[in-house]
Amino acid sequence: MEEEILTFDVMLNNVKKYISDEKELSLITKAYRYAYEKHFGQKRLTGEDYIEHPLHVANILIGIYADSATICAALLHDVLEDCDITKEELEELFGSEITTLVDGVTKINRLNFEGDNEATIANHRKILVGLSEDVRVIIIKLADRLHNMRTLWVHSEKTQKEKAKETLDILIPIAHRLGMSKMKSELEDLSLRYYKPDVYFSIVEKLNQSKGERDKEVMDMQESVSKLLSEHNIVHEIKGRAKSIFSIYKKLDKGKKFSDIYDLLALRVYVDTEQECYQVLGIIHSKFKPIPKRFKDYIAMPKTNLYQSLHTTVFGIDGNLFEIQIRTYDMDRIAEYGIASHWSYKEKGSNAKAALQNTMEQKLQFFRSIIELKNDENNAEEFVNSVREDVFKNTIYVFTPKGDVVELPSGSTPIDFAYKVHSEVGDKMVGAVVNGAIVSLDYNLQDNDIIKVNTNKNSFGPSREWMNMAKTLQAKNKIKSFYNKIDKEEYLKTGEDLLSKELRKRKIANGDFFTNINLLKINEELKCNTLEELYINIGNNKYTPNQIINVIYNDNDTKEDIILRKTRNNEIVLPNIKNDIIVDGIDEIKVNIAACCKPIPGDEIVGYITKGYGITVHRIICPNVSESNERIINVRWNETINKKYPTTILVHALDSKDVLLDIISKTSNSDIVIQNINSINTSENYMYEITVLTEGKDKLMKFINDVKILPNVLDAERIIK
Repeated sequence: MEEEILTFDVMLNNVKKYISDEKELSLITKAYRYAYEKHFGQKRLTGEDYIEHPLHVANILIGIYADSATICAALLHDVLEDCDITKEELEELFGSEITTLVDGVTKINRLNFEGDNEATIANHRKILVGLSEDVRVIIIKLADRLHNMRTLWVHSEKTQKEKAKETLDILIPIAHRLGMSKMKSELEDLSLRYYKPDVYFSIVEKLNQSKGERDKEVMDMQESVSKLLSEHNIVHEIKGRAKSIFSIYKKLDKGKKFSDIYDLLALRVYVDTEQECYQVLGIIHSKFKPIPKRFKDYIAMPKTNLYQSLHTTVFGIDGNLFEIQIRTYDMDRIAEYGIASHWSYKEKGSNAKAALQNTMEQKLQFFRSIIELKNDENNAEEFVNSVREDVFKNTIYVFTPKGDVVELPSGSTPIDFAYKVHSEVGDKMVGAVVNGAIVSLDYNLQDNDIIKVNTNKNSFGPSREWMNMAKTLQAKNKIKSFYNKIDKEEYLKTGEDLLSKELRKRKIANGDFFTNINLLKINEELKCNTLEELYINIGNNKYTPNQIINVIYNDNDTKEDIILRKTRNNEIVLPNIKNDIIVDGIDEIKVNIAACCKPIPGDEIVGYITKGYGITVHRIICPNVSESNERIINVRWNETINKKYPTTILVHALDSKDVLLDIISKTSNSDIVIQNINSINTSENYMYEITVLTEGKDKLMKFINDVKILPNVLDAERIIK
């Protein structure tokens, strides 16, 4: 079963079939020589020199026309993990693009994908995808696994079954989603070969028994169809298509008998144009009777992974059933290679990469949601959540009244549909009609629903309640964005009115107050860069008009005003927590403290995997992760920590006289440092949002209890933003 030795010269000749740029070829050669040098002396379990593995991985990728950066990364994909090499050294030699790809593969190779239940398996897929900043990382990983599966015979039976199951559960569904049919099919057959060898060899034996007979039947049918198409002047090519062993196994597993699997006899017809696909279908149906309900038009309605073909099953020669697929050569390339089919350099010159990116953005339905989300004003964490929530969930396909297909996550509502069509459609929606019947806006859409959105140009906008009805983060963020804009306008007007009234009350003329010198002083003290920003901060109660005026006329400043001015807007720096947090199963990964709940030593914590940001540590009670069990990972505090961590408390008080001074006096007893104070004025009482630095939960709780017993303090509590 041992593979024949692949040489670098053979691999390079394969590359030259579609890459001719001398700089790119030189870089591939440099990557091979570097990998050869670093892996020198290392052996695989097969007895081969280790360099054989990256060489084969690169050659697999060349077979799907990977770009030069991907080939280089494939040659280098194990040097960070297995050799004494740093990212910095690799980046200096090969640049940031290749280093990022190598580092991405290294990260996912360190993950432990054990677990049998569906939730764990789904989580592993999402983690793998979430940690891959570039989809090429996943493709390299798939090629890496394919070569390892080809040489899996060298491992113990236990390891064979573990790797085969991991491949079936984690990697094959991702290959399917990427539309990489050729690689997926080989991975499936190899996985079945090792996971259920008795079933695999039973199918192989049955296929071998009937091979001669089937080959003759396919050849006869192929000649008959080819003659028929030639009579109608259709330029074409026909091939017999072998049913994969794994696909036969899936049908047997559903209770079918081997003799009942009628698409063992299969043909694939290739033509030049989409129009010819339909002509071929009509010509074949004119002679060979089709089976009802076995026709599928994936050209008019492509699969989410871009797959396009016409499928039909007909009664062929001697009454044998044949499954026939009809497609263009371009469709075949996409069907075989999926997303990777768009990466070969069809165009030369300086615009090649730009053209490549443009092709992907235009053609890849798989990334359609990601591209749309990138254009929204979301933070990085929301973007990653959106990708995981909206792209990697079960999907449904619904229609506009004109017949355009819209892909949505299962469980979506008319609100999600409207915002998927266009932001303005969502903002002006007043109702929805599904399949001719009026439905509520929280109605769960189903596959093949036809949705008409009723709009009113005079509509105020979306209801805030829609946030609870929408399924997709794209829709939620559009609604949030609408109200942020409305709130901003209201805060602006309110702030301007409040400051104007206070200036009149204190008999200060606008011309005397709004001088360039005064505005510069306000900006220096309060970090308000524009007058608009100043009004908004007054309108949302961040500052009072008196505080603004007292920056200029500070003779009326109270002790509290002085304290607030000195502590407000202090930058809250989250500490470097390297070695303070232990991540189970992972040694080297970036770990950050969550700004929303600000955990401190002594808190129960969990890790949340974020794309490009490593792991963010939250308190276990934080609502931002409580409903995201599939994205969390076990973490814990190191037992030896000697630094202070920030966290935020909210103090409710009856009046403000000397309350801040009393609170500050309590810090010395608790070894607490106050980092930032914001006052929040309400009509009934005063509130102070105070960020403190503390060594741990015990000291923080003592400080909070000390504050609670102060005169005029109603309550003090730790908060999560």
